[in-house]
Amino acid sequence: MTSVRDLGGTWTLVEKSIPATVPGCVHTDLLNAGLIPDPFHDDNEKAVAWVGHADWTYARDIAWEGDVPDRVDLVFEGLDTVATVSLGGVELGTTRNMHRSYRFDVTSLAGDTPKPLEVRFTSAYTEADAVREKLGDRPNAYPEPFNLVRKMACSFGWDWGPTLVTAGIWRPVRLEGWNTARLAAVRPLATWADGSGRLDVTIEAERVHDVPLGVRVLLDGREIAAGDMLPGASRLRIDKPVPGVRPWHPIGYGDQPLYGLVVELTSGDVLLDRWERRTGFRTATIDRGADAAGTRFVMQINGEPILAKGVNWIPDDIFPSRMTRARYALRLREAVAAGVNLIRVWGGGIYEDRDFYEECDQLGLMVWQDFPFACACYPEEEPLASEIVAEARENVTRLAVHPSLVTWNGNNENLWLYRASGWDSQPGGELSWGQGYYLHTLPSILAELDPSRPYQAGSPWSGSWEHEPNDPAHQTFHSWEVWNREGYLGYLDSTPRFVAEFGWQAPPAWRTLRDAISDDPMLPDSPGVMQHQKAEDGNGKLARGLAPHFPVPADVDAWHYLTQLNQVRAVRTGVAHWRSCWPHTGGTILWQLNDLWPVTSWAAIDGAGRHKPLYFELRDLYAPRSLTVQRRDGGLVVAVLNDSPVEWPGRLAVQRRTAEGELRASWAVRVTAAARQVSIVEVPADVSALGDDELLVAELDDVRTLFCAVPDKDFPYPDAGLTVTAEPVPGGLDVRVQAAGLARDVLLQPDRLHPDAVADRGFLTLLPGEAATIRVRCPAELDPALVKAPWVLTDLGTVLRSLP
Repeated sequence: MTSVRDLGGTWTLVEKSIPATVPGCVHTDLLNAGLIPDPFHDDNEKAVAWVGHADWTYARDIAWEGDVPDRVDLVFEGLDTVATVSLGGVELGTTRNMHRSYRFDVTSLAGDTPKPLEVRFTSAYTEADAVREKLGDRPNAYPEPFNLVRKMACSFGWDWGPTLVTAGIWRPVRLEGWNTARLAAVRPLATWADGSGRLDVTIEAERVHDVPLGVRVLLDGREIAAGDMLPGASRLRIDKPVPGVRPWHPIGYGDQPLYGLVVELTSGDVLLDRWERRTGFRTATIDRGADAAGTRFVMQINGEPILAKGVNWIPDDIFPSRMTRARYALRLREAVAAGVNLIRVWGGGIYEDRDFYEECDQLGLMVWQDFPFACACYPEEEPLASEIVAEARENVTRLAVHPSLVTWNGNNENLWLYRASGWDSQPGGELSWGQGYYLHTLPSILAELDPSRPYQAGSPWSGSWEHEPNDPAHQTFHSWEVWNREGYLGYLDSTPRFVAEFGWQAPPAWRTLRDAISDDPMLPDSPGVMQHQKAEDGNGKLARGLAPHFPVPADVDAWHYLTQLNQVRAVRTGVAHWRSCWPHTGGTILWQLNDLWPVTSWAAIDGAGRHKPLYFELRDLYAPRSLTVQRRDGGLVVAVLNDSPVEWPGRLAVQRRTAEGELRASWAVRVTAAARQVSIVEVPADVSALGDDELLVAELDDVRTLFCAVPDKDFPYPDAGLTVTAEPVPGGLDVRVQAAGLARDVLLQPDRLHPDAVADRGFLTLLPGEAATIRVRCPAELDPALVKAPWVLTDLGTVLRSLP
């Protein structure tokens, strides 16, 4: 049986003679030793830029104690990125890809006597310069050479991330000893159709002795298949039906049964190696059929159409070696609590850790997996071409077992931007640029290794060059004219077939911003705030996005509140409109769920893990049952959005009320929204004819939505007459808010009470006479009086009246 010796723990960072942690990276080692300042604070990102330009060496002594097996391998699950590995002064090999694992035969060097192991990292910038010298430069959306080295692209900065170019042993490292043969790869494809499961598993072995080998496949401890590898053979495929299993479903569409899958490799009666994972049986497809409006893009699991309620995922830490199973579980469970059923692993990051996909398997989160190509032209020659083939083959095999993985995507925006951004006419644009990877190499690899999942060449992509890649009428669409050049009402002008990216910025939670920035005074455009705003003209876009709806404040507290509210309004406008167009629009994937440092960005959860108000808005927008008022054909309609498995019958009540609460018109009707469908209900003209001081209130059961015909800055919000009481309860406070008048967008910011406080809701609107309780929880005791401190709890009318 394979014997494993973990080599993680304390190493030495040679250049500084300090302890280093493996897995880890040079930035965290230097930070832990007090040799660099916190790169997340103020402009320290600039002060530590030298780290990414330097070369670094990790070292420790290793030995194989006891009997030496037939083979001893040194295995690195991840090296970041360009490295030379030597043991006992003997060079074992070199690496140039963060997205691969590496295995070196060290049998001849094994023994009881410790030998020095060194991993010498060359700066990724040095590698990129060498590739540029050999192959020529290529156009790129950012002024960094991430497209010339196989490394996490966002290490080099992004429009939401810092430039912190890492190096280090970022995933586990170990010694493996084995005899006769080992399992080199296990690639199971578990599908489900016609009431039965099917398992197509390919097993590959590596040998040191040419003897017969046996293979057993077990499911939940029961042998379901067996086979032999004759001498000289190293590959066995078993494809057979597996009756009696239950299908895996996305959350909201059924259960997620998982089965223990074990593959054993034997020689006679001797167990040589064992592979074990959990898997689920399901079939994933995408309906990309043509219709009168263009080309559909509707995800299907087990033949059932799924409304995709998605979020884009970036690495949750700029130093991904700091990620833990608990942190993955927290963030993904937060996504589920917000109504999300799909996570898109974006192509400027990494193939995520096993923990990530196992959590998604258990939670019922579908995973859309990008290959790591983003926003640039990528050379198709050596030394990159073979690296890309190797990384793709390894990761397709590694991730095949996970039922949550439902689709592969070739790249992020490269097919689109090649012409849309004029890369084809820039210096280097005439050279190879990655099209061959997306249209030929990657689909060929998937056809061989994983035909069980659908693939799309890119996002956005219209299916072929017959249409512009970001044509909203054909398949996937990225909506970035809105935000970059248009206000968010522009969302209402399009009905794409599937919105794979869209979003609106806002700053992080107040405490997150304040902890990261020492500006005194802190202003919307003070130096620290701007250092943590990475989007081109980001603050200008925030201001221009505010102007049609709200005054643009100079006061930082009002700016913070209003930009958070505008982010919520923008995303609500897009999601509610597009969801009302189901199944014409197959779903939405918000940019983005998470951040990897404290920054003004499109995220719903900020870099400190705090929930922005957008997070709570997602919970309503992605709820199984929701309402929205939309303009259609010159009038107003209520769209009853039912993504539940049963019909939604009830009494839809619509009221026209003044800002002061006076009821001016009302109407009600019995409605039934079929399961997984949208029901459109026209509002009578006498009810929908809103004046400038009126709003529409629509309610069905306990679901409510509001609609106003004029911008908020023109709406005569009255004094809400809020009565606020805070009652201490075990673990925090219950804050009761009573409104005498219309209280629009009441917000309690828990981090202004205490850095560790959390609330159970974001923006809240109360009609005259209504009350609600906001539950605030904190590991420390909270002072109830602080609830009435400035900006802890406020509402839109109060904010607007405070502005000049």
